[in-house]
Amino acid sequence: MQTPVTPYATSNAPKREQVETMFNRIAPTYDRLNHTLSLGIDRGWRRKAIDSLKPFAPQSILDVATGTGDFAILAARRLQPQRLVGADISEGMMAVGREKVHEAGLDSIISFQYEDCTALSFATGTFDAVTVAYGARNFDDLDAGLSEMCRVLRPGGHLLLVELTTPPRFPMKQLFWIYSHVVMRLIGRVISHDNSAYTYLPESMAAFPQAEQLAPRLKACGFSQVQFKRFTFGLSTMYLATK
Repeated sequence: MQTPVTPYATSNAPKREQVETMFNRIAPTYDRLNHTLSLGIDRGWRRKAIDSLKPFAPQSILDVATGTGDFAILAARRLQPQRLVGADISEGMMAVGREKVHEAGLDSIISFQYEDCTALSFATGTFDAVTVAYGARNFDDLDAGLSEMCRVLRPGGHLLLVELTTPPRFPMKQLFWIYSHVVMRLIGRVISHDNSAYTYLPESMAAFPQAEQLAPRLKACGFSQVQFKRFTFGLSTMYLATK
């Protein structure tokens, strides 16, 4: 089982509500903070991940935990689907995303929808591909979220999941611990003005099942084929699963 980690340790609210509150609070500074903390390396991770779907040419895509829509916009540009839905529980994040989509001239392709990933409103077999980038660790129930994403995929469809992970080997493992527990928390606190948000980030990363651990859980949730690839010494991991 995934170790339960919540943004606000003193709160008795369910994780889903705490995550929604946290992202609504940090939405205005989220994009700047994200790229600052990753030193911009995350842009390359996102491109490589999205390009793994190119051979399948998905025309209908669901981007779960879409946040401010960065991954959705990049997917729309690189994959050119007919339709892409960004789903999230944070209206604050999606409000920023809608502005970005409008500025990018992608309103006819990308739409946003308030959704709980553990109980999606879409019919079974709706999408050719489902993506979730750096949001799966925030799921209230990971297995329920994975099962729902599998359900809304058509047979033969693909799940693309990208998540921050802990480097498995010395010295990157030790260096990343220092960065995530000291530098990341300091920068996050200063920019976001939310003391808990970037304490929660490294804790949620540590609790999330790593590559070899997540693959069998994906299969248990309905996926027949699962492969994964580590980026930059294991700082981020991409999973590609087929229904």
